Amino acid sequence: QLTLVESGGALVQPGGSLRLSCTASEQIFNNYPMGWFRQAPGKERLFVAAMNWNGVNTHYRDSVKGRFTISLDNAKNTVYLEMNSLKPEDTAVYYCAATPGPGLFIAKDAYSWWGQGTQVTVSS
Repeated sequence: QLTLVESGGALVQPGGSLRLSCTASEQIFNNYPMGWFRQAPGKERLFVAAMNWNGVNTHYRDSVKGRFTISLDNAKNTVYLEMNSLKPEDTAVYYCAATPGPGLFIAKDAYSWWGQGTQVTVSS
């Protein structure tokens, strides 16, 4: 059973930056495509970013392109979401997810394992 643990959420001012981490209990490289999703209060869980199982291919939702970056540290079995130029509308609980590979997936139903989430609040 794969487990995922997120960290890095915080309260940050508009225009600020955060880096979220998602550490897996098994090797991600060449095993698990990964994704980041977010869910604001009363809203559905939305796709944010995804990568294939070696981190070479990535995809982002339009509203975060150029501001967010998903990346993989093979040695640490950790996927990061680097978030810059944060906006109040980025406020949400952020979840990482994994699924058996290969491929790159943007639908939440494609993912088999989820972390517990980490809160990101963008406010002055």
